[in-house]
Amino acid sequence: MESEGEQSSLEEPSPPRTPSSSSWPLLLDPAYARSKSVIHDELRSFRVFLQWCALDHSSPAARAASYAAFLALALAVPAAVSASLRADASLSPASASAVTFNRVATLTASGLAAISFATLAVFFRRCGGLRQLLFLDGGLRDDTAFVRRRYERELDRAFRLLAALLVPALCVEAGHKAVFFFSTVRVEPPIGVMIPAGVPWRAVALLATVASWVYRTGVFLLVCVLFRLTCELQILRFEGIYHMFDVEACAAADEIFVEHRRIRTQLLATSHRYRVFIICCLVTITVSQLGALLVALSSKDGKSFANSGDLLVGSCVQLSGFFMCLFGAARITHRAQRIVSIASQWHMRMVSAALHHKPAATLAFSASASDIDTAALTVPAGPACCEYKSRQALVTYLWHNSGGITLFGFTLDRGLLHTIFAFEMTLVLWILSKAVVLS
Repeated sequence: MESEGEQSSLEEPSPPRTPSSSSWPLLLDPAYARSKSVIHDELRSFRVFLQWCALDHSSPAARAASYAAFLALALAVPAAVSASLRADASLSPASASAVTFNRVATLTASGLAAISFATLAVFFRRCGGLRQLLFLDGGLRDDTAFVRRRYERELDRAFRLLAALLVPALCVEAGHKAVFFFSTVRVEPPIGVMIPAGVPWRAVALLATVASWVYRTGVFLLVCVLFRLTCELQILRFEGIYHMFDVEACAAADEIFVEHRRIRTQLLATSHRYRVFIICCLVTITVSQLGALLVALSSKDGKSFANSGDLLVGSCVQLSGFFMCLFGAARITHRAQRIVSIASQWHMRMVSAALHHKPAATLAFSASASDIDTAALTVPAGPACCEYKSRQALVTYLWHNSGGITLFGFTLDRGLLHTIFAFEMTLVLWILSKAVVLS
């Protein structure tokens, strides 16, 4: 027996199975694994949108084309079209105010497009791609089954939301631009630009303006949708933690701590990535809305869709995207704060269950009157005491780390939203009061 054991121990172990062996499934071969950069995956819609909007930064050539498209569509085309607009009272009595409104809306849209493009460029340079930006580079291996079942639904929903905001606004903007260029203002080539005879400059300006509007609006809404999608995926992860607090899950306190620590790290990274974008958008939209209000109040012409449609469509799109960011941040913040209450209830249920299944602590009193106030509480020690302390430490940790999205230390919750709303309303009422006094 010993010789057989020694003979078997001296035998060389069988080589491990390699992907090239016949018994190895082809789907597990790394050569057949799905690449993170191919288009046929759950992020296909976003990758197609990035390519069509010239926002792909996957290669140096694509990055150069992206910068060229931004300079052309976000800066050069709006500047050239704005310089070619001329007021013509014979076409419309409100032609002069229409040109002013158009320039205010164009400046705001170009500013937000510049902020959004810079944000995307920084994302792709630091993160490397959409998967890393959305914290999907790990393939959701560290997430629960509940999160893995629902994250694809959120991805499809986010792209449908982007299309639902962009397509109706594009239809309205195209209709307004057609009325604006052909029956409201006169369009002439900019000074110093030679246009061959017979070229329909109005039609060229109309197509260039619509293409520029789609690019600028698409870039801004894309960043807003990506931020909202990041928040929604983190909400799914928090809901997965909520299920870990169920008694049936039998999750230990250290497992919940590790999962919450991972989500907390991702929330901090999200806050650092988007805080400059949110603050810059807040300042830009506030200044543009106040400027548009001042221009509208100072104009004596009648307001109609033909001359002020730019402000209407631009304001709706900009406020929709910005409120999407604020509401998404507020939702994830309150989900993060809610976990303290759920953890406290879970800790109380576990303590109550332990007390009902174990004998209560005994109090031993002395028989003498001098020692009547002396009591010795016998607390059971061992694994139960360690579990109690670990749960108590977890609740304390969650109490001090319950923040969500922050802006330089300020938690972006409903309280901050109320403060922003009060500030904006105060500015609007102040401008209206000045306008009433001046008139």
